[in-house]
Amino acid sequence: MMSELARAIDQIAKDKGIPREVLVEACEKSILAAARKMLGPNTDIEAQYNEELGEVELFEFRTVVEEIEDHEVEISLEEARELDPGAEVGDSLGIKANLDDFGRIAAQTAKQVLLQHVRDAEREYIYNEYKDRKDELITGIVRRFEKASYIVDLGKGEALLPPREQAPTESYRPGDRLQAYVLDVLRTSRGPQIIISRSHPNLIRRLFEMEVPEIFEGIVRIEGVAREPGYRAKIAVASRDSDVYPVGACVGMKGSRVQAVVQELRGEKIDIIPWSIDPAKFVCNAIAPASVSKVIIDEESRSMELIVPDDQLSLAIGKRGQNVRLAAQLTGWRIDIIGETKIQELNLAAREELKAIEGFSETLIEILVRHGYRHMTDVADSDPEELVDLLGLELERATQIVNRARELVAERGTAPDGTLKPPPEEAPPGDEAAQDAVPEVVEPGEPAVASPSVGLEEPTEVAGSEPEPVAASEIEERGGISNASPGVPQAAPEGDEENADRTE
Repeated sequence: MMSELARAIDQIAKDKGIPREVLVEACEKSILAAARKMLGPNTDIEAQYNEELGEVELFEFRTVVEEIEDHEVEISLEEARELDPGAEVGDSLGIKANLDDFGRIAAQTAKQVLLQHVRDAEREYIYNEYKDRKDELITGIVRRFEKASYIVDLGKGEALLPPREQAPTESYRPGDRLQAYVLDVLRTSRGPQIIISRSHPNLIRRLFEMEVPEIFEGIVRIEGVAREPGYRAKIAVASRDSDVYPVGACVGMKGSRVQAVVQELRGEKIDIIPWSIDPAKFVCNAIAPASVSKVIIDEESRSMELIVPDDQLSLAIGKRGQNVRLAAQLTGWRIDIIGETKIQELNLAAREELKAIEGFSETLIEILVRHGYRHMTDVADSDPEELVDLLGLELERATQIVNRARELVAERGTAPDGTLKPPPEEAPPGDEAAQDAVPEVVEPGEPAVASPSVGLEEPTEVAGSEPEPVAASEIEERGGISNASPGVPQAAPEGDEENADRTE
């Protein structure tokens, strides 16, 4: 007949998934801890589980001696032979202890130790169960919402969906089924912590592996994933078999495969594009559905300029720049999108700016413009050997062009948009007097003072009258400077005593 302890061990092993040997060891350690608390720490004791009886037996070991000096660890020869007739001096005799003699405190200690060992064993089992499932898909049931995080029941353990790994457009209620990507499995003081994600790009990879057999078998590869969780995603696919079209394999019959992934992501749009080893072609595919007229590549800065028709400009950029942003993430290139009208204006300005280099023919300028040279600084920063390869010039001539461009940049400077500042305009010869003779407008309440450049003496105040400032506009109305050089005060006509008292 199975004892109650044996039945309890079997039931816990079945429910918790803990190996039976671990539970048996936990029972032995709990009885051992209780016995040490009752008999003392110096006592030599041992606990063993008896499979036949279905209970834990406790043995106290004592050394057989002729004269007892320590009653806790020694036993006399006479007492030892009563228990074992073959006992001799120096033998270690194991005496079975009666567990019924344990008090309430010892029993409580055994219970606490047993629960702690079972809890530790359960945590270790959960950690070992999920530590190898990192980077995989997992399915669970949402149980509760704590501190902006969702607690998901995985059956044998619980997972945490933190706020940073949630899609902004998704929300869940207790009881909802959830499929997520296992981001990490951590061992903490409170037990294993399983971190799952609904926003990681690899979630789309695993969903397509589950829905598309060609991807699972390795015939079709997902080369890259760019994603803005909850809104839109782009994936680049390639095929190892020339007979298998990768985009069609991922889309499926009437879009059945990709629609299954979209439904799991709760309506997130997915663009599937063919991957290409040619960066320009790959970027043009990534910017779809917009069409591209021309591509200018700068491999050194790993950037591209895409020239698109004006009616395709907003489509290429996308809502709030979403399309071009995802394309840049997917390809790893910096992408600038320019409309055809704008590029014509930039090219026209570039032709005019590059004409500042003496002896630079229009043919050479046109070649540079077509290759993306739009400012004098582009020529100044270039290597003469680049111009040799690009324009077919000799190295000496290319060096002269680069040096002249650097001189122009140093002399004039550049505007904030990178264009070369225009040369300073010089006044025509003989025009200095006209510039100096412009009459100054005198503010009301201030005395009128002649410009020192005219060479006139300071005005003399007329005795018996107080000078009053007069605005230039008022002087013109009175005809004070109508028949003379601008800015030179004239004598008042005879008989006009009022005007004679006023000086400019």
